[in-house]
Amino acid sequence: MTPDTGNKGKVVGSGGSGVVVLAAPAKLTVSLRVLDRRPDGYHNLDAEMVALDLCDVLEVDPSGDGLRVETAADGAIPSRVADLPRGSSNLVSRALSAVRRTAGVLLTKRIPVGGGLGGGSADAAAILRWAGCLDPQVASGLGADVPFCVVGGRAHVTGVGEVVRPLPYEERTFVLLIPPFGVDTAAVYRAWDRLGPDAPGEAPGSSNDLTAAAISVEPRLEAWRRLLEELTGARAALAGSGATWYVEGSPSELGVEGISTVTLGGAHGSLVAVRTVPQWWEPEAAGTRLLRSRTAPGAAFDAG
Repeated sequence: MTPDTGNKGKVVGSGGSGVVVLAAPAKLTVSLRVLDRRPDGYHNLDAEMVALDLCDVLEVDPSGDGLRVETAADGAIPSRVADLPRGSSNLVSRALSAVRRTAGVLLTKRIPVGGGLGGGSADAAAILRWAGCLDPQVASGLGADVPFCVVGGRAHVTGVGEVVRPLPYEERTFVLLIPPFGVDTAAVYRAWDRLGPDAPGEAPGSSNDLTAAAISVEPRLEAWRRLLEELTGARAALAGSGATWYVEGSPSELGVEGISTVTLGGAHGSLVAVRTVPQWWEPEAAGTRLLRSRTAPGAAFDAG
């Protein structure tokens, strides 16, 4: 990663009295190859990642202390904040410690916990960039996805995630299906170790080597994949270690325009339209306007 001292991060507004509002864009892994397991237990990867306009929002008060977490007021996306680590184990707290800074942080979650979209990593990266720290070693010490989230845009990612080579930006649109549950990343990698690289049950040409392992950890994933494919007529791919599924295209192209909620066996999931964003992207709105939903309430689809 090349430091850029002219831009300390996605600063999108000020809440007054020295409070700075930061956007933390989600990441989508559009291709993922797991090469091998290293002696230290980590895995070497070969991946392409892109940043999305789906954001968490951090309001940072340099004169304060402590972390408070809220769900976005619209509740349109199941952020599952109850599953988020608290206290010193939260990635925001760890990032502040890594840069030897204290601040009061109000974190408003829109990126679902356990969704494979790098929400915690994006939050940590926002703190690093706010602090002017673009050191890849510091970032990788916090998590495998944090180095990419610091860089943003589109990139080729290798090693255990610490080698990030920016690629030219490509404008792409996706529809995400977010099930009402998360998947534990560590458990998925343990399953990959057990199943091996040629695990049965995954279609040839899959863009994600973790798909079969994730389904073995959380079998409910399969039914949600089928639902998205039936709705859109497109082949769905798993985001990272799950639980989010995605297809490429706009809602109108995929025939799901106006649908924001889907139901499967009495459980509710969310359909969310997103687009890729370039490095140093700033949302159209400043500050707390980001806390409102960008998606108007839509229709529901019930698969029974």
